[in-house]
Amino acid sequence: MEESFHYLSMANQMLIQKKLMENVKSTGLTLGQPKVLDYLKHHDGANQKEIAAGCHIEAGSLTSILNRMEEKNLIKRKTLNGNRRSYHIFLTDQGKESIKIISDEFKKIEEQAFDGIAEADREAFMKMFTQIYNNLKRKEEKNIE
Repeated sequence: MEESFHYLSMANQMLIQKKLMENVKSTGLTLGQPKVLDYLKHHDGANQKEIAAGCHIEAGSLTSILNRMEEKNLIKRKTLNGNRRSYHIFLTDQGKESIKIISDEFKKIEEQAFDGIAEADREAFMKMFTQIYNNLKRKEEKNIE
C-alpha cells in the first residue's frame, strides 16, 4: 500500500463506506442516503442547496437520492412561505429511526478505526484532520469565486 496522504484518505473513505453499507444493508438504505440522513440529523428542514453543499454531492445526484428517500418515507419535501421554487427537506419518523441505526454504525466504525490509539493522539489527529479539511475547503471556495 502506498503511504501517501491522498491514497490513505481515499482508501479509508472506501473502507468506511463499504463497512457502513454492509452494516445497514437490512435497512434498505442505498449509497448516499446515510450521508444525507446524517446531515439532516443536525439540519432538519434544510433546503436542497444546503444539503448538497453540506454533503459534497452534486445537485443532480442529490435529487435522485432524495427521490428514493421520499419513496421510502424517510423524508418529506415541503415548501416554506409559499416559495414553490425551493423545497425544504424534513425527516419523517421512519427517517429518524434510520438515523439512530446509522449513528450507531458510524460510532462502531469510529471505535474500530481508533482502536489502540490513545485519546490524546485521537484528539490531535482530529484537530489536524479538521485543519486539512478547512485548508482544502478554503482553496475550493477561492476557486469558485
